[in-house]
Amino acid sequence: MTRAALLVLADGRFPAGGHAHSGGAEEAVKAGRITGAASLEAFCRGRLHTAGLVAAALAAAAAAGADPARLDTAADARTPSPALRLVARRLGRQLLRAARTAWPSAELDALAQEFPKGAHQPVVWGLTARAAGLGATDAAYCAVYESVSGPATAVVRLLSLDPFQATAVLARLAPELDLVVDRAVACGTAAPTEGVDVLPSASAPLLEIGAEVHAAWPMRLFAS
Repeated sequence: MTRAALLVLADGRFPAGGHAHSGGAEEAVKAGRITGAASLEAFCRGRLHTAGLVAAALAAAAAAGADPARLDTAADARTPSPALRLVARRLGRQLLRAARTAWPSAELDALAQEFPKGAHQPVVWGLTARAAGLGATDAAYCAVYESVSGPATAVVRLLSLDPFQATAVLARLAPELDLVVDRAVACGTAAPTEGVDVLPSASAPLLEIGAEVHAAWPMRLFAS
């Protein structure tokens, strides 16, 4: 294992396509639910403990060796919004392209063959972590960090928020990221033997509804 690989994988400059997505923040800004640093923090906290937790558990399960196809089906079941399912697969496809170049792997090749239109992004996170010599905890950290860093970065552009304030939001949330990762890894590492039903299914209905609203906009700055 090389922990430096985790830095490469979690780096916002890793070409996984996340920069084009706001994690629901663009719709929340327009709806007036995000107006500054305090409301951004509340939004990210809610996302972390719902969508972030589910993504981290799926990523941990994939890194621990659970069947990717079953995990992808589980991800579909935990993503009611068709718009979000489409986004998750697009992001998964882009992540897989980058991962296969950085860490060539038979498992990644097999995933690309089985899901030519893209597997859910968290599943790809997990298999990418495996290919990079990382473990379930590392995969979970990638997933939870993206769940909050994406919206924080997007709001800097959407509201001209001071980037120092956006970074401070992420710093304040850091202890909660650790807690979510611990929970996600406990479930994820059990999935290979106990099945996907042990994975969390925390819901965020407003994110789902917002994604459908956002997808219908004729013009938008971010893809989601």
